[in-house]
Amino acid sequence: MGKQKVYDVVIVGGGPAGATAALYANRLGLSTLIVDKSIWPRDKICGDALSGKVVDILKDLDLISEVKTLKGASIRRITFGSPANKIFDIDLTKSFNTDHIKEGYVIPREIFDYFLFKKARKITEVKEGFTVKDLLIKDNTVVGVQGRNKDGNPEDIAATVVLGADGYNSIVAQKLNLYKMEMEHTALAIRCYYEGVEGLTDQIELHYLEEINPGYFWLFPAGAGKANIGLGLSKKNIKEQKKNLVDLLDVVTQLEYFKDRFAHAKPIEKPKGWNLPMGSIHRKNHGNGFMLLGDAAGLIDPFTGEGIGNAMVSAKHAIITANKAIGENDLSENNLSEYDKNLWDEIGPELRVSTKLQKLARSKFLLNFVINRAARNDELKNIIGGMLANEIPRTDLANPAFYFKIFFS
Repeated sequence: MGKQKVYDVVIVGGGPAGATAALYANRLGLSTLIVDKSIWPRDKICGDALSGKVVDILKDLDLISEVKTLKGASIRRITFGSPANKIFDIDLTKSFNTDHIKEGYVIPREIFDYFLFKKARKITEVKEGFTVKDLLIKDNTVVGVQGRNKDGNPEDIAATVVLGADGYNSIVAQKLNLYKMEMEHTALAIRCYYEGVEGLTDQIELHYLEEINPGYFWLFPAGAGKANIGLGLSKKNIKEQKKNLVDLLDVVTQLEYFKDRFAHAKPIEKPKGWNLPMGSIHRKNHGNGFMLLGDAAGLIDPFTGEGIGNAMVSAKHAIITANKAIGENDLSENNLSEYDKNLWDEIGPELRVSTKLQKLARSKFLLNFVINRAARNDELKNIIGGMLANEIPRTDLANPAFYFKIFFS
């Protein structure tokens, strides 16, 4: 019997984080394997919006021109609505950075994820239908995964480093006792695709309505006359207020403010729900021989609910760290802590700002104040647009004077 192959990197999960990690690993010449429990393509419940961070990563991977041809919608504006139904628009084409692509995208996850997965599959070994059951541990270090392949047969796979990119219910995190469901830092969201919604243009809409405070209602064009609509609210608030999101979605679409737009609209699926682990707390994301990426690390923006961008950013940092650690033959927790530091140096300031905005959104008075001010203040519109497009310097985001100047000057 031959010696068992040891991959440089085994990635658990082939979603945006896992596929992005594989693409960067290939650039660095790392032997890589993706294992995923699904047989692709597969759907993923999501708002489907791709942020400025996603665009930046896609540009870096030379994929943006192909992504622009995928079925979906191009986005040039973002609309925010207050509990008092006051709105303001952010024009994404007014960019601080003249080199930045001045639009976003809404692409159904079944399409976008499969596109990335196929790109990864071309250059990386993949095992679809592989269910990870446990981790291989040696000398208190993760050295691989143990599971069942698509034929149901047990299989051990050895790795120098394991990346957990397997989402909210991450088996990697669970087996390392890092899986926690903090009600206050986890949101529940539901999505439903509709057809026949009026007023779909080149904008995505986020409405912070009184009926779902402190949550929000989203309304995104999804291409081909479809709309992706949904609600997001923290699990703590859902429990305390005893809210049913499916019933609440029906209430929202019949509100005076929206009823004309939904007068002839029809759902084309039943509402589907999922959990969102928010980046409002800094969770442990690494240890001896492993790193956690994306939702497995709890990196979703607490204010907008967007997680794809941070997932892909985490993948890039994880591979850079893995490559360095493998070269040094040191996969210790201390050495892999560079991943955590570099990742949170990049996304931490923004997540802290979004956490503050999420808390602000609990107050209808403050939310109305901020949105009313933004509706009249072009500088504030441009700043928020820059934040969403990933163009504001992180040093500014960490400076309280930055916000005082914007809101009160």
